[in-house]
Amino acid sequence: DHPRAIYPAQITKVESSMNMNAELLDRVVEISVDAGSKILEVYETDFSVEHKDDKSPLTAADMAAHHAIVDGLHELTPDIPILSEESASIPYDTRRQWHTYWLVDPLDGTREFVKRNGEFTVNIALIEGSQTRMGVVYAPVLDVTYAASEGEGAWKQQDEGDRQVIHTRQFAAGCPTVAGSRSHRGDSLNSFLHKLGEHELISMGSSLKMCLVAEGVADVYPRFGLTSEWDTAAAQAIVEAAGGQLVTLDMQPMRYNTKDSLLNPEFMAIGDMSYNWSALL
Repeated sequence: DHPRAIYPAQITKVESSMNMNAELLDRVVEISVDAGSKILEVYETDFSVEHKDDKSPLTAADMAAHHAIVDGLHELTPDIPILSEESASIPYDTRRQWHTYWLVDPLDGTREFVKRNGEFTVNIALIEGSQTRMGVVYAPVLDVTYAASEGEGAWKQQDEGDRQVIHTRQFAAGCPTVAGSRSHRGDSLNSFLHKLGEHELISMGSSLKMCLVAEGVADVYPRFGLTSEWDTAAAQAIVEAAGGQLVTLDMQPMRYNTKDSLLNPEFMAIGDMSYNWSALL
């Protein structure tokens, strides 16, 4: 058998697709930074905090970022629907017809925003066929961007510095580094850490924990407890493009828009899948 020939027209099409991916990602980064500036305007004031029906906090910054992102994405891709945490009442009968859509958390880590510790992010993901294809995670206070698109790899940019390609790291036993939630630590995580033995724990808010896995600073981030699909999608794209995986506790890749509920199963973000992390569950 001979390998299938690739003709110049096909090569041009592939290159065009890759350029389009990179250009689209750049535009989404710009939208996330614009939303971040709207968040900082509120962050620097004596803002008030409301609470949703599920008791989670809501501020004017959440809504300002939501409107900035929705307006920006509508202008960029008017035919692609948007599901945002702040517009999550779209029924599944409508959502199930979407093959491609934007999944947005305008302000991931509102509790960290309220605490003023800077560990909150803007999350924007592009979903196709229940899988995450592109993701941007931007932390306005830290002025750090993580981004990835399928086939383009993952990168990190600090302030206005150069973009640095990021990769997960191999884990050859020893003392692992675990990323853990600053605001949601519970008995299940304590049990996991006990079984793990000697380890280093980095506590952090928002989807930045998954980004630590993506850039090879942490080996694993286990999340036991409730999250929503907009909490994970953008960072999942980055983890996967960097060489890792975000998997449910039965070691299956996280998927999106497959059911009426927008709640995620419990999961782990893993840098090196060759280690038997499931033995610790």
